[in-house]
Formats: sequence, C-alpha cells, structure tokens
Amino acid sequence: MLTKTLDQHIEISPGTASGRPHIAGHRISVQDIVIWHEWMGRGVDEIAAEYDLGVSDIYAALAYYYDHRDELELSIHENENFRETLRRKIPSKVAQKIYGH
Repeated sequence: MLTKTLDQHIEISPGTASGRPHIAGHRISVQDIVIWHEWMGRGVDEIAAEYDLGVSDIYAALAYYYDHRDELELSIHENENFRETLRRKIPSKVAQKIYGH
C-alpha cells in the first residue's frame, strides 16, 4: 500500500492562508516557511519550536516548495511587489506623524 505523507502535512483550502498551500491545521503558509528558512536562514528546529509545528511539517513545506518552486517564487515576488506598491501609495502612520504627510 502506498502512503502519501506530504498530503498529511500540506493543505490548500480557499478560506485559509488566502488559498495558498499551508501547514495542515495551521494558517502558516508554505511561503512563510520558505522565507523564514531559505531567505532568513532560520533553522528547521527553530521554526518548528516557535510556531508549535512538527519538524516533519517544516520539511514537508520545503519539499512542497521544491516541487512547485517556479509557481511559489512567482507568488512570493508578486506579494513583495504588491506590498511595495501599497507602501508607496499609503504612507505609514509613523511617517505621517514625522513628516506631516
């Protein structure tokens, strides 16, 4: 009998994590794990402990990422571009207080 363990760790549901792949039973997206681990250099054990996840959840998220790398990289960059556009169009309250804008 073949058992798919990745399916036990990663879910995609419209009402959770904006429909992005996420850790089953949590609102933590695969993108979050990738950014924390791959881009910020945080360790698997560190992420698992901080967010009360299993180490297997983190590795499953990373496996999912490597299986869907192009798609997830595009989504991460689109989110960054969207945030940058918002920052330029809607100044922060701190900047408004400091600069009077």
